Amino acid sequence: MPFVNIRILEGHSQQRKDEISRRVTSAISEVAELPKEAVWVVFEDVKADDWYVGAKTVSELKKQAK
Repeated sequence: MPFVNIRILEGHSQQRKDEISRRVTSAISEVAELPKEAVWVVFEDVKADDWYVGAKTVSELKKQAK
């Protein structure tokens, strides 16, 4: 049974997560020739202050981009 763990910045809507899950499930099901019910998808919401790119948080990078 495939298990997909998606880490994503918090703040994405449930609708967006539903669509991502639908597409990921569909792709894995098709390629692995498994029923969709065999694919598990879990989202982990990560705060922008806890997500680093290089040595800077995503919060810092967003502020710099403005």
